[in-house]
Amino acid sequence: MLNYPTVAMDQLQVGLYIVLELNWFEHPFALSHFKIKSDEQIKIIRTLGLPTVCYNPALSDIAPREDSSAPPAPPTPAAAKVDISPALAAKRAMIERIKTQREAAERIEQAFISTAKTIRQIEKNLFSQPAETVREARQLVTQIADSILCAPELAIHIMGDKMGGEELYFHALNVTMLSMMMARDIGLPPQVVDALGMGALFHDVGSKDIPSRILTKLEPLTQAERNLLEMHCQYGVEHGRRLQFGAPILAIIAEHHELFDGSGYPAKLKGESIGLLSRIVVIANYYDELCNPVSLADAMTPHEALSLMFAKLRNKFDPKLLQVFIHCLGVYPPGTIVQLSNGMIGMIATVNTAKPMMPMIVIYDANIPRQQAILLDLQHETDVNIAKAIRPAQVSREIYNYLSPRKRVSYYFDAGKPGPGTGGA
Repeated sequence: MLNYPTVAMDQLQVGLYIVLELNWFEHPFALSHFKIKSDEQIKIIRTLGLPTVCYNPALSDIAPREDSSAPPAPPTPAAAKVDISPALAAKRAMIERIKTQREAAERIEQAFISTAKTIRQIEKNLFSQPAETVREARQLVTQIADSILCAPELAIHIMGDKMGGEELYFHALNVTMLSMMMARDIGLPPQVVDALGMGALFHDVGSKDIPSRILTKLEPLTQAERNLLEMHCQYGVEHGRRLQFGAPILAIIAEHHELFDGSGYPAKLKGESIGLLSRIVVIANYYDELCNPVSLADAMTPHEALSLMFAKLRNKFDPKLLQVFIHCLGVYPPGTIVQLSNGMIGMIATVNTAKPMMPMIVIYDANIPRQQAILLDLQHETDVNIAKAIRPAQVSREIYNYLSPRKRVSYYFDAGKPGPGTGGA
């Protein structure tokens, strides 16, 4: 039983925020929690067969009706001759949208896995079959770029954790995808985006020459270990030259740890002395390392990472590009757990880069199986909005398990057609 006061049916009025103690599929409204907006909604509520209904005083604009002049509530649903077909039609349309969204999410997740497998093969064969592997990498990057740049709208999806052991290749893929997202927003031409994609994909190629004990060390690195780690930029450029990469790609590999305030490495470049494409990759790389560090215990939520970069570290990044990055991901990036204005808890599943403040949210509802969870699209359901972000540790174990916030944050894009990984690239 909910800890809310109840009102009789003849006390309902526009402005009350009600909470229906019914399963989601047992009523025609989009949500079980909502503010009454019309007399028509009151009539429909009275057909549901409930003697009373809960209401939330804190979210209501008005107190329940007290006078006796209100029309009496009908004794049974059959007595209320109300046409609820518009409400039912809206509910059915929402259910169809959710079904379509689930199908799209499955397709996109498969494309993501396929692309990660392609990157694994590229990294595996890079030095044994360099010419063929670089050709495959260029083909993959071109397909991704074409898909992202040509789409009328771009949706960023959070990916699941069970990805078939491709986790090692997610960083390169995340940095590539996020970099191309920014490139799309600022209108870079396709040939430049291809160079950006190759540089982002191979930005860490020099890490192959760094001992794994340093790359995976959980304790702070010694100064000697830090110095060796920083050599991966130089080693990467040397590999890039042997692979006959052009100057723009080599510059990204050399500069992907240079920071706008001059505090980066290896050359401590500052401001616009860092190439434009490198400045893009720097932001994507830094963000992904905050979300997906070597030690998962140190991982930040997407919202925390973005907030830190903007609030405390903004001097380290090109300010215009950082604004672009935040605009594309939204203040609440995919993977963020949020509380809605109606008190419900959910997780951001998808962000449309054109409308970042109107994401798709997986809603926690104990009465609905997790596999059938409500997907609330704020583009369509304008009665609610996001109130705040919540750390995963702040929600109950039941809610945490239901929403399954990702231990590792990975993104893929829906450009309205099967992703590049599905074509065997």
